Amino acid sequence: MADVPAAGGGHQAPSRTAAEPDLAPEDPAAPGFPAQWEADVVLTDGGTMHLRPIRPDDAARIERFHERQSPESIYFRYFSPRPRLTSRDLERFTNVDYVDRMAFVGLVGDELVGVARYDRFPGRTDAEVAFFVDDAHAGRGIATVLLEYLAARGREVGLARFSATVLPQNRRMQSVFRQAGFAVTSRFADGVVEVEFPIEPTPEALAAMEARAKQAEARSVARLLSPRSIAVVGASRHEGTLGYELLRHLVAGGFTGPVHPVNREASVVSSIRAVPSVLDIPGDVDLAVIAVPAEEVPEVVAQCGRKRVLGLVVISEGFAETGPEGAEAERRLVEQARGLGMRLIGPNTMGVINSDPQVRMHATFLDVHPAPGPVGFSSQSGTVGAAVLEHLRAEGVGVSTFVATGNKGDVSGNDLLQHWEDDERTEMVMLYLESFGNPRNFTRIARRVARRKPILAVKAGRGPRPWREGSGVDRRDELGAGDPAVLGWPADATVDAMLRQTGVIRAATLEELFGLVRLLAHQPLPKGDRVAVLTNFWGPAVLAADACVANGLRVPELGPATRAALAARAHPRARLANPVELTADAGPDEVAAAASVLLASDDVDALIAVHAPPLGGGTEQVAAALAEACAREPGKPVVASFLAQGPWPVVRAGAVAVPVYPFPEGAALALGRVAAYAAWRSRPGGEVVDLSGTDAAEARAVADDLLHSSAETGLTGWIDPSDAVRLLATHGIEPVAQRLVDGPDDAIEVARSIGYPVALKAWGVDRPSKTEAGGVAVDVHGDAELRAAFARMARRHGAAMRPALVQAMAVAGADVAVEVHQHPALGSVLTVGPAGGGDAELRVVPLTDLDAERVLDGPALWRCLAPVDAAGKAALAELVLRLSALGDAVPEVADLRLDPVMVSAGRATPTDVRLRLAPWPRRPAVRRLGAPD
Repeated sequence: MADVPAAGGGHQAPSRTAAEPDLAPEDPAAPGFPAQWEADVVLTDGGTMHLRPIRPDDAARIERFHERQSPESIYFRYFSPRPRLTSRDLERFTNVDYVDRMAFVGLVGDELVGVARYDRFPGRTDAEVAFFVDDAHAGRGIATVLLEYLAARGREVGLARFSATVLPQNRRMQSVFRQAGFAVTSRFADGVVEVEFPIEPTPEALAAMEARAKQAEARSVARLLSPRSIAVVGASRHEGTLGYELLRHLVAGGFTGPVHPVNREASVVSSIRAVPSVLDIPGDVDLAVIAVPAEEVPEVVAQCGRKRVLGLVVISEGFAETGPEGAEAERRLVEQARGLGMRLIGPNTMGVINSDPQVRMHATFLDVHPAPGPVGFSSQSGTVGAAVLEHLRAEGVGVSTFVATGNKGDVSGNDLLQHWEDDERTEMVMLYLESFGNPRNFTRIARRVARRKPILAVKAGRGPRPWREGSGVDRRDELGAGDPAVLGWPADATVDAMLRQTGVIRAATLEELFGLVRLLAHQPLPKGDRVAVLTNFWGPAVLAADACVANGLRVPELGPATRAALAARAHPRARLANPVELTADAGPDEVAAAASVLLASDDVDALIAVHAPPLGGGTEQVAAALAEACAREPGKPVVASFLAQGPWPVVRAGAVAVPVYPFPEGAALALGRVAAYAAWRSRPGGEVVDLSGTDAAEARAVADDLLHSSAETGLTGWIDPSDAVRLLATHGIEPVAQRLVDGPDDAIEVARSIGYPVALKAWGVDRPSKTEAGGVAVDVHGDAELRAAFARMARRHGAAMRPALVQAMAVAGADVAVEVHQHPALGSVLTVGPAGGGDAELRVVPLTDLDAERVLDGPALWRCLAPVDAAGKAALAELVLRLSALGDAVPEVADLRLDPVMVSAGRATPTDVRLRLAPWPRRPAVRRLGAPD
């Protein structure tokens, strides 16, 4: 049974409106065809489908589609038997105006698998919808995603409601409407069910859409990582080749399903029967691992599509890493694979590993063999990935899955995060990144995943571009390449801000990464930042305490009860404050006793043990005793440093392992990062609130109008403040009254209309300060004073006074700058700091309500806002949220500066407003697979 509703059967369909053309454009790129609505989407089973508006050349596809369907499905769609479609039917179905009559089709390859349409009732804001999904593809979520697209397009052209007529027996389609999250009402009349609902997305609808997208993307990755059968295309008999090593590792690794070598010339490869093509493999193939020259890959992918292979791992190189021609070949490859229903890892990847005993897939040519374990690991560099896997094995830490993403043509870190979030075998995530794909999605997904599982990241590429040119780094996404001169802050600071905001633990080096993994793999999260330092020498204790403070930890003085308990067990010469210094020759029993007291104490949340070997040795016994004490008092993390000993990654006592670091600084750094993560995780994340007085659609319309005007006039740079105020008004932001003027007479006229006193500013000075020399005259009273100030400033600043700005004086208060900038890789970034420049707090848009409150408590603002009362801070936090919402809604906002904002009792009033807009590719807000990362 197909999951389809009826469009009308015996009911009168909406009539064609006068605005509807007789024929839609034959050329899909011609005016009228909304190409921005083409997309690849992931379905609920993890497969992909190409979705686009219908075209007249779809008539033959519609006809073939209809011929494949069962009589019952056809009856559900048309309320009558209709074994064939007439030419008139086909013409009407495939010729729409894309506004009042709209239709979307879903395709796998060239096969149409679903169609959905709406027809607007003449002169109204509601439309009737109908769906038809291929019987062979029922239950894959096709109708649901088509409904999402229809509703989004309907909203864009001014529709408000949808209705549908469904036969009572068609319960599947009724369920689609209900589960979509819209506020559906239905009634039974004349033998049919009339369904109606508003198409403005409710919070429930948005949540349902996000949940469906998450489930589908996670499932698409699971199909790649847990195949039941694998074809190795390009399997070779020659030792040392990629095809040989791939097949060898799959077989030697004990893959639990059949492995099929594909070789055009050999009938047997590695004692396994080979076939010349995937089409010759008997039975189903879940995954194809492709290791053939780049020019042969498209034909292999086409064969995989005909074979209904579920997913691809493309080892082959020669794509985007080689330059523009390779990038275009990669774009076509991804488009081809998705269009045939498959997702792919790579190209230019070293492969994937799944250690699950039910799978045991080692689909790489790397000679590394990680043990099963809790780490989900993704590396953009296969070479780095191999080195990390070897080191993890030496550390005794295993992996659940490993993915070398290669060029990230399709599957990226965002997709893997979606999969690992609910994967029971993955307890922490580790990422080696050279670039981000969709940073907005990363922010949203990582924030959610990090609430459940730690995410560790090494982000390479902190410096400027030049040294990376020609290095193989993905040229399409230079995350570290934001121009500090334009943006006003170091490019890498934005990455740091994004990762902190989302709860990701960033490691500066691979060495730091291993130290963090060691701690998270073996110890619980700390419940606070109070650390006890236990040592047998004072010098290392001071180093440890200093390192704790440097990494955001506290080394508090111990309470009387804890000190008394220590005194009862320690040598009389021991120092029992914090750090706790036992005697130089303290033995295992004394160390274990002190550790037990500290771990049981309410004064501390974690323990760092630093031991230097005395003349008599005995470090191994001390280490064992420390681990045993940790096992007796679980619940608090313990880290250790045994100077001049080891190297030991951990010391064990049964199931308990204490991480060991060469020096105290490494132990404190790891503990500090993990404590900061634990604190982030324990705090509520807040909500992205919908503030009253914000209108995203109106903001986009104003931005479009301003960009159009700029294109007509040829003007660039900062736009007129009055136009900037129009845009701010769409989000409830009201600066002081202000206007640009060309001379002193204009200035006097504006000042009279605004009302004295006023401020006079040289518009051409980029960062003015509150002096005439700095381009600002404040508290100007009367015409004569204004004329004189204008003359003085014109002599000093020359052309920068043409135009000048006259604005009302704001109520005095703290001077703050709130700005939004469009980062070249991360999207909209918001900064808040003291007016006039300097240090600022960075956040990636959108901010939650709690983000806005916390940003005001940052170190860049505490001195500036110290005199401001709670009401003033609340007003500033609201302004920050409104600006965040504006930056999120209108990515065309390239730079928006409110500097200064005057913050006083209960108010935050922007004075200077500077806005620069730039075109930005805008796509409908519907779920889709993004362009290759």
